[in-house]
Amino acid sequence: MHERLSFFVQRDSYLHRLNPLTKLVLSLGVILIAFISPWYWTPQLIIPIVILPLVFLARVPREYLSAAMRIILPSAGFLFTMQALFQPGGTTVLTEIWVLTITQEAVMTALTNATRIFVMVSSFTIFLLTTHPNELMSDLTRRGLPSQFAYVIISTLQILPQMQAKAQTIISAQRSRGLDTQSTFAKRVGALVPLIGPLVFGSLVEVEERAIAIEARGFTSTRSKTFLKELPDSSFDRALRWVILALIIISLGLKIWLS
Repeated sequence: MHERLSFFVQRDSYLHRLNPLTKLVLSLGVILIAFISPWYWTPQLIIPIVILPLVFLARVPREYLSAAMRIILPSAGFLFTMQALFQPGGTTVLTEIWVLTITQEAVMTALTNATRIFVMVSSFTIFLLTTHPNELMSDLTRRGLPSQFAYVIISTLQILPQMQAKAQTIISAQRSRGLDTQSTFAKRVGALVPLIGPLVFGSLVEVEERAIAIEARGFTSTRSKTFLKELPDSSFDRALRWVILALIIISLGLKIWLS
């Protein structure tokens, strides 16, 4: 089985060809505008105008839909339910469920916050699907970011897919030895111990091996580093980053002015 070390999906798309920093700024810009905009309908507007076009521009609709069904929608739905049911305040009562009073104000607040979470997770999902961690690390390091900070960022992006791949490998190995992981709930719970142990200790060994490997490659060297692959940074990339920064500043100014 091929082990994936990131969520990156190779596609020949315009979004894939953008500079990694541009995609990072785009992702953060969409999130910041959704959160600091003074209008509650901004996150709802971002989804059809920005998120969905980016998904199809990157040619990753199937991968994004899978992430939406497993992560994005459950997270946003849980937040919406909790805030709609337990948000205090509000005068316009919509309905009462036992001791819970659901108000229009609580529903609107829950909808806005859930949509913001949807936009945030969707934006990062698109970024992870279209940006290889190694390219991001190389570009950030080339721009002067200390290698230690770049490594922390890349390790954070890679930890979840690495753990998933390792867990799947351990599950397959334990099944081949006769471990029951697919029958009753009680047996599946009992099977967690022989699965978690190798996963945790294997991850610790991998951390030590990676530390030795990066030290052997001169990770802490103070000499200037060269890069095997030069990542393109076109004038469009630079202009797009400035446009996103301007939109963030405008949104922040409107938030302060209208508050």
